[in-house]
Amino acid sequence: MAIFALRTTSNREDQVFDFITTNIERKGIQVYSVIRAHGLRGYIFLEAESREEAEESYQKVPYARGLLPKPVDYKEIEHMLEQVKVQVNIIQGDIVEIISGPFKREEAKVTRIDHVKDEVVVELLEAAVPIPITVKMDAVKVIRRDESSSTAVMNREKVPEQVVPVKEPSEEMNKEETKEEGKKKKKKKDHRSDDDVDLTMDDYDFDINL
Repeated sequence: MAIFALRTTSNREDQVFDFITTNIERKGIQVYSVIRAHGLRGYIFLEAESREEAEESYQKVPYARGLLPKPVDYKEIEHMLEQVKVQVNIIQGDIVEIISGPFKREEAKVTRIDHVKDEVVVELLEAAVPIPITVKMDAVKVIRRDESSSTAVMNREKVPEQVVPVKEPSEEMNKEETKEEGKKKKKKKDHRSDDDVDLTMDDYDFDINL
């Protein structure tokens, strides 16, 4: 297994990529990956079982101009393939342009977003009947946004403050509490405990008549 560099017509890399991918799936060619390095014009890379398999994958493909004589070392293209997690700013209702795949350059409206799978469901604007299409987030770019949708998202992100009003005790409640306290004090005063009984004895209490 080796990596081969395929020359293409400049600015036609995406078309060659799509045609080769279709050939591989339809014919079962042993090409394990097709690499379109961003920022590199005139080349795409094929990771194939052999040179023959790589050559078969682009037969009769427009804008494909042939393989370079020698395989490419992975270290030579490693810096082009480093994956960087980019936060995609897409919200429901956005108008986007599809930038890769069979619907490339078509405009569509985002109807649903799956952040777990990094996918969006869109409906083509030019289609007579709106059909949901699922594409990767990095396969679309936002070209127009409805301001109301953007405002709604910002409002959802804000956590509303909840204020619970505290009612002041009414005059009637104050009167009832005052009466209740008076009853308790009176009851306490009327109740005499053993400690309140006078147990002292005078001298005449011990005067015994014989």
